[in-house]
Amino acid sequence: MFAFHDLSGMDLSGRNLTEADFTGACLDETDLSESQLNSACFAGASMSRANLAGASLRRANLSGTMLEGANLIGANLSEADMREGRAKAGRHTSSFRAFPGNLGPTRLSTALLSSANLEGAKMPGLEAVEADFSLAILKRCDLSDARLMSSNFSGANLERANLTHSNLSNATLRDSVLVGANCENALLHDADRTGALTDALAGKALKDLPQSIAKILSAHNVWVESEGCDGQAADLTNVDLRSITNLTHRNLNGLLAPGAVLYGLDLSGAQLEGAQLEGADLRSACLHRANLRGANLKAAKLDNADLRDADLSPLLISADRLIPTRLEQADARYADFRGAELRQAVFDDADLAYANLTGANLRSTNFRGAMLQSIKLSFDASVAGNFDETRCDSTAVA
Repeated sequence: MFAFHDLSGMDLSGRNLTEADFTGACLDETDLSESQLNSACFAGASMSRANLAGASLRRANLSGTMLEGANLIGANLSEADMREGRAKAGRHTSSFRAFPGNLGPTRLSTALLSSANLEGAKMPGLEAVEADFSLAILKRCDLSDARLMSSNFSGANLERANLTHSNLSNATLRDSVLVGANCENALLHDADRTGALTDALAGKALKDLPQSIAKILSAHNVWVESEGCDGQAADLTNVDLRSITNLTHRNLNGLLAPGAVLYGLDLSGAQLEGAQLEGADLRSACLHRANLRGANLKAAKLDNADLRDADLSPLLISADRLIPTRLEQADARYADFRGAELRQAVFDDADLAYANLTGANLRSTNFRGAMLQSIKLSFDASVAGNFDETRCDSTAVA
C-alpha cells in the first residue's frame, strides 16, 4: 500500500508489485522498468518522466494518472483502464475520498509508448499530444474523444479501435493498420496516412484478375500436382487477398504473390513451399503449422503473425542443393514462432523485437544484423543460432 506516498526518484525496477495500491502517489522519475504491475492502482498518481519500459501493467487502473514524458517503451498495458472518473483505489484503502470530485483525463503527452501493447485498453478522453505510439499494438482500444495531436502512430496496429471524435490533427499514421477502426467525426487535419492499411482496397482487386480466384487456385493445384505439366501457376502479385476465406490447408506451393495483401488471413496448415512472398503483407495472419520451406519472405510484413509450429526449414531440391527460407529485412515484431522449425532460415537485418521463439529449432539460423530486442527463446536455441552482430541482444531465455 503506497497510496499518497512520495516515491519520486526511487528505484523499483524489476519488482513484483502486482495489485499494489499507488492511488494519488508521487512517482515522478521513479524507475519501475521491467516491474510486474498487473492490476495495480495508479488512479490520480503523478508519474511524470517515470521509467516503465518493459513493465507489465495489464488491467492496471491509470484513471487520471499524469504520465507526461514517461517511458513506456515495450510495456504491456493491455486492458488498462485510463477512463476519466473518480479514483478507484485498491481493495485495502479508503483514502480515495481525498480527491475532490472527479479525476481529470489520463495524460500521456510526450510519453514514449513505442512497441507497447495497449490492446483493449480503455482510453476515452486521453490527452496524448506529441506522444510516440510507433509500432504499438492498439487493437480494440477505446480512444474516443482523445486528444492525439501531432502524435506518432507509424506502423501501429489500430485494428477495430474506436477513434470517434478524437483529434488526430498533424498525427503520423504512416504504415499503420486501421482495418475496422471507427474514425467517425475524427479530426484528421494534416494527418499523414501514407501506406496506412484500411478497409479500402490495397493493391489489385480480385475482380480485375483474368479469371475468378476460385479458378486460379484450382488451376494452381493442378499445376502443383502435375509437377508443372498441366494447369497454371497462380500469379497474385500485388493483389489484395483479404476477402478470401478458404485458404486453410491449401496447396499453394510455388505461389507467386510478392507484394500481396494477406493481412489477418487464416493460412493455417497451408502448403507454401517455395512461395514467392517478398514484400507481402502477412501482419496478424495465422500460419500455424504452415509449410514455408524455401519460401521467399524477404521484406515481408509479419508483425503479430502466428507461426507456431510452422516449418521454415530449407527446401531440398536435390541431394546437394538446399534453398533456405529467406526472411531478410522482414518485419516480424511480436510474431509467434513457438515450436517453429527455423533451421538455416535467414533473418539477416530482420526486425524480430518482442517475438516469441520459445521451443523453436534455431540450428544454423542466421540473425546477422537483426533486431532482437526483448525476444523470448529457449536456452538450447540461444546457443544454436548465429547471433553475430545483431542490433540488440536483450533476450528473455527460458
